[in-house]
Amino acid sequence: MRYRIAWIATAALTLSACAAGPDYRPPQPASLGVPATYIQGNNAPVDEGALANWWTRLGDPALDLLIDRAVASNLDIVQAQARLRQARESLRQTNAAFLPQVNASGSAGSNYSNRGGGTRVDDNGNIISGGADSWSNRYTLGANASWQIDLFGELARSSEAARADLAASGYDLANVRVTIIAELVTNYVQARLAQEQLRIARETEAIQKDNFDIAGWRLQAGLVSSLDEQQARAQLAQTRAAIPQLEASLRGSLNRIAVLTGQAPGDATRTLESPAPIPAASVSVITGIPADTLRQRPDVRSAERALAAATARIGVAQAQLYPALGISGNIGTSAASFKSLFDVITGGIFANVAQVIFDGGRLASQVRSQRAAAEGAFAAYKQNVLTALEDVENAVASLNSARARKAQFGTAFEASNNAAILARSQYQAGLIDFQTLSTSETTLLNARNSLAAAQGAEALAIAQLYSALGGGWQNMENSPA
Repeated sequence: MRYRIAWIATAALTLSACAAGPDYRPPQPASLGVPATYIQGNNAPVDEGALANWWTRLGDPALDLLIDRAVASNLDIVQAQARLRQARESLRQTNAAFLPQVNASGSAGSNYSNRGGGTRVDDNGNIISGGADSWSNRYTLGANASWQIDLFGELARSSEAARADLAASGYDLANVRVTIIAELVTNYVQARLAQEQLRIARETEAIQKDNFDIAGWRLQAGLVSSLDEQQARAQLAQTRAAIPQLEASLRGSLNRIAVLTGQAPGDATRTLESPAPIPAASVSVITGIPADTLRQRPDVRSAERALAAATARIGVAQAQLYPALGISGNIGTSAASFKSLFDVITGGIFANVAQVIFDGGRLASQVRSQRAAAEGAFAAYKQNVLTALEDVENAVASLNSARARKAQFGTAFEASNNAAILARSQYQAGLIDFQTLSTSETTLLNARNSLAAAQGAEALAIAQLYSALGGGWQNMENSPA
C-alpha cells in the first residue's frame, strides 16, 4: 500500500510540472510606447528619499502633522487596508487546495428491540409482556481524505493569479495613500491661499473705506461732485462682497481637511483657522526618466499585476479542458462496545480520473473569455502607463507656468503698489479725480491677488508633480514593492 501511494503521488507530481496556459512576461517599455526621456523633465536620477516624504520639502510643520494623521486615520486608506487583508486571505484559501482535505466523523448510539408475541392480560387483569426487551450499542469512527492532483497546473495558475491579485491590492492601497496625501496638500494650500486673499481683501476694504470718507469730505467741501462719492461707495461694496465668498472657500477647504484626516468638520481644524503663509514651494523636483515613473507609480504597477492575474487565469480555464485526477482514501472502524472499537480497522485508497465529454462548448468559451480579459487588461495597463506620462508632462508644464507667472506678478505688484501710493496722495491733494485713483487701486488689488494665486499655484503644481511621479508610498508599512 505504501509503495502504491508513493507511485501515484510521484506520477502526479511529474505530470503537474507542465502548467496549462501562457507563462506571463511583463510587457517591455517599447511595446507600451514609452519614450526614453521626458520632453520637459530634467531626466536626472530620482531621489527616493525626497519622493517618499515630498511634502516635508514645503517646510510646513502643520502640514506634516496633518499628513501623519491622514495616513493613520483616513477612512479610504482603512478601506484599502481591509481589501488588502481580504486579498491575502484569498491567497491562503487558494493555496489550501494544494493540500489533502481530511474529514473525520464518529457516532455512538443504542438501538432498542422487542422480540416475542406481544402483550396479554392475565386473570387478575395484569398486563404481561409476551417478548423480551433488548438494547444494542454501536460505536463508529472514521476518516476520509481526498487530494486533487494538479495535473495541468489549474491550482498553480490559480495561486499565481491570487498572488498577482494580492500584489495589485497592495499597490491599490499605495495609490490611495498617494491620492489622499496629494488631496490633503491641495486643500491645505487652498486654505492658506484663501486666508491670504482674505487678508488682502480686508486690507483693501480698510483703504477703500478711507477713500470713501475722503470723497465724502471733499463733497461736503464742494471740491468734487457726488460722482466721486458714489464711485467710492461702489468700489467699497464690491470688495466687501468678495469677502463672504472667500470665507466660504476657506471653510470648505478646512472641512475637507477634517474628513481627509478621519474627523468631523469643526473642532478638528480649529487650529488651522489662524492665518499662516502659503507653503513655500521654491524646490527643485527631479523627474527622472519615464521608466522610473512606471516603477514608482502604484496605479501603473497595480495595472501590471492585474494583467499578470488575467494571464494566469487563462491557464486556469484551459486546464479545465483536460482530465482531472484525484486520490481519495478512507479508514474506519465499528464495534458494539467502546473498548473493542479498534479491534477491526478497515480502509481503502482510490484514484479517480474525470474528463468532460460534452458541455456545449462552455469550457472552451471560458478560455476565450479569459483571453479577451487578458487583452483588456493589457489595454488598461498601457492606458495607465500613457496617462502617467501625461500627468508628469502636464505637472511639469504647470510648475514652469506658475513660477514664470509668479515672477511677473511680483514685478506687477511692486509697480502697482507704487502707483497706488502716488495716486492716493495726489487724490488727497486734489490733483487727480477719483476714477484715476479707483483704477490704480483696482490694479493693485488684482496684482496682489494674482501674486498670491501664483504662489498657491506653484505649491499646487509641486503637489501635482510629486503625485504624478508616484511619491508618498515608498516608505509605508507592508510596502508591496
